[in-house]
Amino acid sequence: MRVRYRRSAATAVLLTTAPFALFGCGLLDDEEEAEQPGRAPAEEAMAKSRERVQAYLDAMAAKDVAAGRSQLCTVLHEAYDEAATGPNGDFADHFDVPRAEIIDVRPGPAGQEVSTSIAVTAGSRKLTRKLLFTVTRDGLDWCIADERPGGNSPAPEPTP
Repeated sequence: MRVRYRRSAATAVLLTTAPFALFGCGLLDDEEEAEQPGRAPAEEAMAKSRERVQAYLDAMAAKDVAAGRSQLCTVLHEAYDEAATGPNGDFADHFDVPRAEIIDVRPGPAGQEVSTSIAVTAGSRKLTRKLLFTVTRDGLDWCIADERPGGNSPAPEPTP
């Protein structure tokens, strides 16, 4: 009888402490859901990616180099500092950006892929270029990890 009581007591202790241990390990609570109640992680990733790229596009239009830099992941800062205001940089003095828009946001192999269309004028020349930004999570924050020519076509609208 005594052995049975010890097993029951040990089981009761285990069952009452297990939820606290799992909660502490993060198995019962998702950090992203805690930040945005009711928002799924995929929706959060898309929204944060869109915000980062829109802030970068706004910085390009305003020629605010510091604001553009703040949207990038830390590993890109040195290359950005060398190229941003160079002859072909996003913030070159002879470029104006009258229009920049986000076309599509979708998951990609290295993070969220944000496709954009950017109208650029240089003197009397007017061009529209597509750029594809990759946005990823770096620690607790989101940042632009890559920018390259190209982009995805807009995703088709879901049919009801």
